[in-house]
Amino acid sequence: MSQAVHQHTGYTEKDYENLPADIRAELVDGQLYDMAAPSRLHQELLNALNYMIYHYLHTKNARCRIYPAPFAVKLSDDSQTIVEPDLCIICDPKKLTEKGCSGAPDWIIEIVSPGNPEHDYIDKLRLYKNAGVREYWIVDPQRERIFVYYWEQEKFEVEMYTFQDTVKVNIYEDLQIDFKNLDLF
Repeated sequence: MSQAVHQHTGYTEKDYENLPADIRAELVDGQLYDMAAPSRLHQELLNALNYMIYHYLHTKNARCRIYPAPFAVKLSDDSQTIVEPDLCIICDPKKLTEKGCSGAPDWIIEIVSPGNPEHDYIDKLRLYKNAGVREYWIVDPQRERIFVYYWEQEKFEVEMYTFQDTVKVNIYEDLQIDFKNLDLF
């Protein structure tokens, strides 16, 4: 995400849905934000993580599903916020709609874009925590860091890892992602 599409607030879900097909944007607190084209490294990380998590869910016959961007997530009944996380894992099929997801996913992964990192670190952290997302990862390719935020039953934890670490997924007992062995070019 780079910058506001219009310097106007008060946009709603209807405005978001009526955007031209060639415009990718997110709606946060009534403000439309243009989503810049992702870098090659961003896409490499997205593909590698999507593959690993999809494979785990499929192997375990988990009821959870993973969706890569673009995939609209309406976090709550608020018609002024719809985001498109890089990856979201949803375990409650009742939250899935024809348009995307209505409600908080269980796990969200955002891969930081260099144009506006504070959006993932501050704005989306607040949104996801308040919506009830159980686990939120910020993967920062420029700093080669992974920040894991985990909320469960009034408990809050945050851990920081590097791209040389194996990261435990908190919402699953037996899933770990070894970042140094991701297949990145």
